[in-house]
Amino acid sequence: MASKRAIIIFGVFAAAGVLSAAPPDAGSAADEPVLVEVNGAKLTLSDLEKKSATALFQARTTYYETERKVIEDGVDQYLLDQQARKEGITVPQLIEKHVNSTIAPDPSEEALQVYFEGLDTTEPYAVVRGKILEALRQRRIAKAKLEYMKSLRNQGPIIMMLEPPRAPISMKDVPVRGVSGSPVSVVEFADYECPYCQQIQPVLESIEKEFKGKITIAYKDFPLPMHSSAPKAAEAAHCAGAQGKYWEYHDLLYEKRQLDLTSLKTYAGDLKLDTAAFSSCLDKGEMAGVVSQQASEAQSLAFPGTPTFLVNGRMINGALSYEKLRGVIEEELSASGVSPAKARASAAALNQASAASQQHP
Repeated sequence: MASKRAIIIFGVFAAAGVLSAAPPDAGSAADEPVLVEVNGAKLTLSDLEKKSATALFQARTTYYETERKVIEDGVDQYLLDQQARKEGITVPQLIEKHVNSTIAPDPSEEALQVYFEGLDTTEPYAVVRGKILEALRQRRIAKAKLEYMKSLRNQGPIIMMLEPPRAPISMKDVPVRGVSGSPVSVVEFADYECPYCQQIQPVLESIEKEFKGKITIAYKDFPLPMHSSAPKAAEAAHCAGAQGKYWEYHDLLYEKRQLDLTSLKTYAGDLKLDTAAFSSCLDKGEMAGVVSQQASEAQSLAFPGTPTFLVNGRMINGALSYEKLRGVIEEELSASGVSPAKARASAAALNQASAASQQHP
């Protein structure tokens, strides 16, 4: 796999003029190097990974993200070089023409004073004024350059050939939203007590609407040690699932945010569940094994915290935004042969039809 990635990187940068050296031979599976010899037995990486397929998932994800950043930077430089040649100017002149010259004038003194008042500093305005101006200018330049690079990328297709590492995830008996067998699955490992998980729910709702009919969304439990109420809340959702209302209960947990035992049982009544059966399920810990199994799966993949998302097994690291999640989903749709634009249009039609059916039963 490392050799394949090396070929891709060399190929991209050779095309961009960044590298000129020829890539090394890829080799074959039969040529896989021996990593260790134990009592005369020669073991390769493939041999070792048969015992723990997920052991290097985090390391490979980090390496992939580094590789991808290098490739994306190389592509940006290539696009700038090409555009500069087309306009007959240098790259710095190109940036000055299309980026720096578009920056708005410096804010007024009154606006700077207002900005200063919002800062947590003991220094006087006169001392930090220059720093504020420079920070605002750099922020505006970065935003303008981002928009300009987006316009260059939109001039033609850019196909990322680098294959990300994918985690093998079991979906057996996991409740999902959306159409079964859709080209993209989004799996969230989360904790009902986690504030970041609560904050990301509106993003997921928007994603679900935008790509309706093209993605499935699943939720798997990863209650963190510092959140004492999270395990029982997760069990409660599965107890509700045993009566066919997993997602209704899941949504209620994030809406109400009260996870004490009394509240968990009250929610069952709110959803018109068989409260006696629900209470028995919860009190006896009938779903504790399900929660523990899913948490163990997250731990085996060394997830850094919650929420962690896997899109077709591909982990999304760091701060998650609507744009970031949407971008990864669109990449996966394109790779599966589904046009993201058509997927959004199809989702809009489905949402419109759904709204109409609710208005005219």
